[in-house]
Amino acid sequence: MKNKYVIVISFDAVSEEDLEFLSKQPNFSKLIKNGALIKNVESVYPSLTYPAHATIVTGKYPKNHGVINNTVLDFKNDNPDWYWYRKYIKGDTIFDLAEKSGMKTCSILWPVTARSKITYNMPEIFCTKRYDNQILKSALAGSKIYQVNMNKRFGYLRQGMDEPYLDNFATEVAKKTIRELKPNLILLHLIDSDSQKHKYGIENKEVIESLKRHDERLGEIIESLKLAGIYEDSTIIALGDHSQINVNNVIKLNSILMKNDLINVNGNKIKSYKAIAKSCDGSSYIYLKNKNDVETRKKVRDILNELKNKYSNVIEEVYNNEEIKNLGADINASFMIEAKRGYYFIDDFLGEAIEVIDESSKIKHKLRASHGYLPSRDNYKTFFIAYGKTIKKGVVLEKGKLINHGPTIAKILDIDLRDCDGIVEERILNL
Repeated sequence: MKNKYVIVISFDAVSEEDLEFLSKQPNFSKLIKNGALIKNVESVYPSLTYPAHATIVTGKYPKNHGVINNTVLDFKNDNPDWYWYRKYIKGDTIFDLAEKSGMKTCSILWPVTARSKITYNMPEIFCTKRYDNQILKSALAGSKIYQVNMNKRFGYLRQGMDEPYLDNFATEVAKKTIRELKPNLILLHLIDSDSQKHKYGIENKEVIESLKRHDERLGEIIESLKLAGIYEDSTIIALGDHSQINVNNVIKLNSILMKNDLINVNGNKIKSYKAIAKSCDGSSYIYLKNKNDVETRKKVRDILNELKNKYSNVIEEVYNNEEIKNLGADINASFMIEAKRGYYFIDDFLGEAIEVIDESSKIKHKLRASHGYLPSRDNYKTFFIAYGKTIKKGVVLEKGKLINHGPTIAKILDIDLRDCDGIVEERILNL
């Protein structure tokens, strides 16, 4: 093994624009100064948490690893399950290969790890149905004894999924795990900034406070590595998964499709459809019930072209199936629609096609900032920082890609992650 311990911390929705502030904080600044920094890291399409985190552990685009959205395709359920389970990922992950190599691994609230073969597994999974029981659901999806012990010790810190409490809990779990169990590979997912941006927008004092908390959490984890006596043998990686964009309007594509007789409803439930939209927030897939239905495909294409012409300030672009493949998203979608800045999609089919977000809005989940947009957009990138003996000191790369993280982490661990879309970032490695 090239490095005995690798700790990967994902700071969800922390962007390239946040780096200026973080570079002045005590712990992030030390990592940047004494390690390597990759700026302007391009995420994947759609630039959402679950596709991105599956990419980080596989080095593949969503079309190839299979996690093409946050939530699964379940058009009859207005609160569908998420892509929680390992079974959704096609091919090997760095977790799988590390385990096969005899390493101890740990996942702390890392997406798409439920029912994985991970030594210490506390997967991200939560209740979406009234009959769900959180304790039972988590226990069945991960390492039972590990989760029971950690929840018994630190469960008092949590307030459901609310932040900053959940990240405070996850950080304490990570610290105790490092000190007492010393896994060779830890992947930790922190969502404080993501939550604050969704709630308040990308430029707000609440976001700044979340970034300060993240720096403190990073410092605490570094201190735990020192207390455990493994700091000198560790590689620390701090990264983001995607950025966010401020929004003030929602687009309801299913409302438009319903009015064009492509969706049949019974009250507030979908009865049947010929074409239906599935939101990725800043973008949206459109699926045909029958992909070979030429007439419906033409009708949908005409509707979308008319929509783009009518709402040129709302719709950025309409992609066909071949373009979707080239962008790395779901090859089973017939169309994909990209929203302009300030707009995001929801799956609702009732009400006006475009609705302003204000206090009177009856939208279930009002957002002030969102993601899911095309990752090549301006001012919409994230970052990657690495520190340790395996990492060159003082290296700064001006741009990078999320698909390169998996093979780079694998190289540090001396495991062979094959069939990647990405490449090893040799420029930052000291191997």
